[in-house]
Amino acid sequence: KLQWTISVSKGGVYRCRGERGEPVYYTEYSDSVTINIILSNRAVVTLQPHWTEIHSGEKITLRCEIEGGDDSEWEYEWETTSSDRSVRQSESFEITATSYSEGEYKCKGKHKTEVLSSTPWSTPITLTVSEQKPKAELKADVTDIPVGGYVTLTCDVSSSSGWQYYFWYRADKSSNPSSINEFSSAGQKRVSKEGLYRCRGARGNPVYYTEDSNTIQLKENTVANKAVVTLHPNWSEIYYKESITLRCEIKDGDDAEWEYEWKTSNSFKPPKEKEYSIGPAYTSHSGNYSCKGRKKSDQSPTGWSDPITLTVLSSSPQPVLTVSPLWLSPGDSVTLNCEVKHPSAGWRFYWYEAIPKLSDNSYNSYNYQLLSGSRNGTEKYSFIVHGQTHTAGYVCRAGRGEMNTPYSEPKFVWSGDLPSSASLTVSPERVQHFTSDSVSLECKGNSTQWRVTFQEDSFLADCSLRDTMTGSTCTIEEYRSRNNVYWCESGSGEFSNAVNITKENSDIILNNKLIQNDTRKELNISAVSKSDEGFYKCQTSGRESSQSWMSVTVVAVSRLGNPSYLLILMIVGLICGVVLIILLLLLYRCRQSKDSCLIRRSIQSESTNQDSATNPAAQHHEYSPPLQGDACHYESIKGPEDTAHDANQSQSHDVTYSLIELKNIGKKGKKPEPDSTIYSDVRLETEGRLQCCFKLMLKCIMVHTGGDNGSACSSVIILNISTGCQKRQNLSNVS
Repeated sequence: KLQWTISVSKGGVYRCRGERGEPVYYTEYSDSVTINIILSNRAVVTLQPHWTEIHSGEKITLRCEIEGGDDSEWEYEWETTSSDRSVRQSESFEITATSYSEGEYKCKGKHKTEVLSSTPWSTPITLTVSEQKPKAELKADVTDIPVGGYVTLTCDVSSSSGWQYYFWYRADKSSNPSSINEFSSAGQKRVSKEGLYRCRGARGNPVYYTEDSNTIQLKENTVANKAVVTLHPNWSEIYYKESITLRCEIKDGDDAEWEYEWKTSNSFKPPKEKEYSIGPAYTSHSGNYSCKGRKKSDQSPTGWSDPITLTVLSSSPQPVLTVSPLWLSPGDSVTLNCEVKHPSAGWRFYWYEAIPKLSDNSYNSYNYQLLSGSRNGTEKYSFIVHGQTHTAGYVCRAGRGEMNTPYSEPKFVWSGDLPSSASLTVSPERVQHFTSDSVSLECKGNSTQWRVTFQEDSFLADCSLRDTMTGSTCTIEEYRSRNNVYWCESGSGEFSNAVNITKENSDIILNNKLIQNDTRKELNISAVSKSDEGFYKCQTSGRESSQSWMSVTVVAVSRLGNPSYLLILMIVGLICGVVLIILLLLLYRCRQSKDSCLIRRSIQSESTNQDSATNPAAQHHEYSPPLQGDACHYESIKGPEDTAHDANQSQSHDVTYSLIELKNIGKKGKKPEPDSTIYSDVRLETEGRLQCCFKLMLKCIMVHTGGDNGSACSSVIILNISTGCQKRQNLSNVS
C-alpha cells in the first residue's frame, strides 16, 4: 500500500485520488478534509448588562468581541447548549429571558478574506434564568423617629446585582402612596416623617422592576395633645357645588403655638393651615381627611387624628312625599311627611299645594303654591294641614344653604264629597264594573277645560294615556281591566271628588250594595257609623269579587234637621222681608218729598156694605191730592170693597189701628212754624182667612231723623200685626 503525505499552510477543503497504467486509470476522489487556520486572535463573549443571573422577562444582549482585530474584517459564529438553537451570525444579539434561554453560550470569529481562517472558540459563558420575580427587602435601624431626628432605611435585592432603589411613602393605609423622588444606588435613605414606607429595585433598559418590599411603619414621638377633625357645617355628606370647611382642633392647646399638617386619601393636598375650605365641592373631594399639629417651638407633633370621611354626591337628593290619610273624612287633618336622606343634616322643608295646570297640554302638569306657614320652611320633616275637606294634591322640597332639592312627586288625598266647582260622575253609576262594560267618567263644573287623572299603584297618569278623553268625558273602553282612583282636574285649577273604579274580568262584582254570608244577596246596614268604613268584597260558589272601599261621612246633627223648625224660620223670614221692603219704600218717598215733614200713606181697606154687594158699579177708588200750604202733605187712598164679605163683618175681622205723628220741618232762613200735628187713622180690616194653629208676634220699629239748622223731622211707625184664631187687638192713642 502506497501512501503519500503532503504539508499545507493554507486553510481550505482538501481531497485526493489515485491513478495508474497507460492510459491512466483514476480512482474516485477521497472524502474532503477541511483545513481551518486557527488564528492567534481571541474571541470573548460579553453580557450587556453584565448579569449572569437574569429574571424571566428581563432583556439582555450577548456580544462576541475579537481581541486584536477590526470588527469589519470578521464574520461570527455562535454555539449554545440552551434550548434556543437559533442560527446567529451577527456580532451581537438580544434575548428576552425565559426558561429556554438558560445555558452556555460561546462564539468565534471567521476572517472574511482568509478562507477557513478563524479564531478559536471563546470560553463559554453561562446564563441562569430565574422564573420568579425578585422582591426587595426593606429594613430600618429604628422604628421610632426621635424629635428632630431621622431614621435610616435600607433596601436590598440580595439574589442579583445591578439594582437601583426607589422608596415610597404614604401617611396611612387609606392614603395613596407617594414617591420619594431621589433614588439610591446604595439602597439607603434617611427619613424624618412618620408613616408607612416601602421600596423596590429597578435595572435595565427598558426598566425591569422587582416586587415591592415589605412595609415598615415609622412613628414620631408625640406630645399628649390630641388632634380632631371637625366639619362646619357638620354634614358628612354634601352635594355637588356645596361648600364645607374642615377644621383641625388641637385639644388643650393654644392655636398660636401649632403648625398643622393634613393627609387625605384623594389627590387634593390641603395647605398647612388650621382650616381647609372646600367650595364648590366636586366628587373628587370625596375621601378621608386627617390632621395633626406640630409645635412651633420644638417641632414635636401630635398623633394623627382619627380620619373623617367626606362624601360629595353628584346630584341633590330626590325627596319622597307621603300623605295620610289617603281618603278624607270630616274633621280629618292631613299629615305630610317629606323623606330626604339625612333629614336632620341642616335641611329645611317647604310644603306646597299642587294646582292643576292644563294650559301646556302636558301630562300631570301642576303649579305649586306654598302652604300657609311654610314660606320660611320648617325644621321638621312633617307638616299638618287642617280643615282639608276636598280632594287635593301636595308636593314638598328641602333646602339648605344655597341648594334646593327638586320637587317631590305630587301625592294626593281624596274625598268623595262633591265640591260645587268640580264634580266627577260615573256611568254606569257604580264603582265595580265588568270588563265588558264601557265606563264613562264625566267632569262637570265651572270650567271648559278638563282632564281626568288616575293613580295606579304609585303611577300617576292622564286618562288620554291609557283610555279615551273626549271633551270633559273619559271613556274606559271595553275589555280593559282597571283598579284605580280617578278624579277630575279643571283648567281653573280645581279638583273634583275622587272615585275608586274597579273593572275586572269576572262573573261577580260588588256594586253599591254590601253582600253578607247567607242566602241573601244584599246586606242592609242600619244606623251606619264611622266604624263601618272600610273595604268590602263578596264570595259565591268559590269565586270572589275585588274589594271596594266604603267611606262614611259623619254629618253634625242640629235643630236644622227638624222640619217644623225650618217651616217656622221660613215664615218668619218671609214676613220680615215684606215688612223691610215696605219700610224702605216709605223711607225713599220721605226723602223725595222736599217740603213735607212726612209723607203719610194711609191705606184703608174697607169691607163691602150691603149696597155695594147689590151694585158692583159702586166699587170705586178715591184719591185726595196733597193739600197746599205749610201743612204736612198726606195722601188718602180708598181701595176697592170686597163683595165677598157677609153683612156680619164686624164680628169676623181683625182690626189694627196705626197712628202716625207728623211734624213740620222748618226751612232754612224762615222762622219755624208752630208745631202742627195731624193724626191719621189707618184702619186695616181683613177677614180671618188663615185658619192657623200658631201665633206670631212681630214688632218692627224704624226711626228716621233729619233736618236743617237743628230742626228735625221724626217719624215713628209702629206696626202691630196680630194674626190668630179669633184674636183681636186694638191700638190707640199712639203718638
